[in-house]
Amino acid sequence: MARCLLIGCGCRGVELAGLLREDGHAIRGTTRDPARIGPLNDVGVEAVLADPDRIATVAAALDHVVIACILLGSAAGPAESLAALHTSRLEMLLTRMVDSTVRGIVYEARGTVDHALLDGGAARVTAVSEDSQIPYALLEADPGDHTAWAAAARDTVAALLA
Repeated sequence: MARCLLIGCGCRGVELAGLLREDGHAIRGTTRDPARIGPLNDVGVEAVLADPDRIATVAAALDHVVIACILLGSAAGPAESLAALHTSRLEMLLTRMVDSTVRGIVYEARGTVDHALLDGGAARVTAVSEDSQIPYALLEADPGDHTAWAAAARDTVAALLA
């Protein structure tokens, strides 16, 4: 049906990938860890070594993607890196998406990252998406409940594709 890109394909991303594959979608997922490439491929995810701190590495993964899920609401790292992920890096990524095949954006707006950063990221996604007329959705599900989160994310992707 559609190719979906999961930016930040960790444990929850793998669960979501399984659900989306059940729906017939092709899944591409990013990881910063070269050791995760094999395990992601083993579960049917087209794994891409990409770092959201280096947008050019993620931009290459946008090729032929219809839905991009930015799943960085619980990203870990130094405060300044997390701030950049949800501000300047996010802005650059969204700009790249406008000039790609992406026709739907899901932004994880809840997680362990500072709520102010996630709120700011949600505002950026909203502004760029409305400006470019790319449909978007803010994923507000509790990431602490992996099963409920994955079901909500699956429903969010389905709604964007409808």
